[in-house]
Amino acid sequence: MLEQKSPRSKYRLKRQSLPEALADSLRERILNGEFKEGEPLVQEAIAAEYECSRMPVREAFRQLEAAGLIVSKIHKGAVVTTLPSEQIMELFELRAMLECDILTYALSRMTDHHLDMSEQVLEQLEDAYHKRDIAKVGALNWEFHRSLYVPAHRIQTLALIQGINVQTDRYIRLQLLLTSAFEEAEQDHRQILKLCRSHDPSVVEFMRGHIIRAGHNLLDALSTRKTSGTAA
Repeated sequence: MLEQKSPRSKYRLKRQSLPEALADSLRERILNGEFKEGEPLVQEAIAAEYECSRMPVREAFRQLEAAGLIVSKIHKGAVVTTLPSEQIMELFELRAMLECDILTYALSRMTDHHLDMSEQVLEQLEDAYHKRDIAKVGALNWEFHRSLYVPAHRIQTLALIQGINVQTDRYIRLQLLLTSAFEEAEQDHRQILKLCRSHDPSVVEFMRGHIIRAGHNLLDALSTRKTSGTAA
């Protein structure tokens, strides 16, 4: 009698760096909205889904909790974090403060090579906008911003900014889905790159407005959705 093989899981992972690969996969599923805010993540179910033991799942959960994407609750286990509106806005305000500071340091150090690299990322981001590829938009949005800050050589500040961007990524994606603000985001990024190419210091305040406006637009969209849901 031939041994029957179990159906291949669509979430099957390479054994190399399993906790990191698992954390990356779960992170993307949280960011793209597959796992909703407040939804529990059950270790046993995740382990079965990925065909692995619970040990790498526990390690992946620790990484996700450190990134602020899940929180451990007594009697509930791991739960996808839910942020009140004031904390969401606080994250965008922190982004504005730190990103404008690092951009100030980076501006005078930007070379044509740095700006050409930013241009390449922006072209990929614009392609994702046109295709409405939300997952790629989230990753490339951060990569574009990051490319502008690398010349500052402020490693600790950049690490802090990246951590905040992990938390705001899902809200940026949600904002684009709720508001279809692709054109505004595309225009803003083009203007930011143009000002950087001119080494124009006004780009710092333009960046601040870009980030804060995105936060307010998101909160307005969330409020509208909540009101509509209540009315329904």
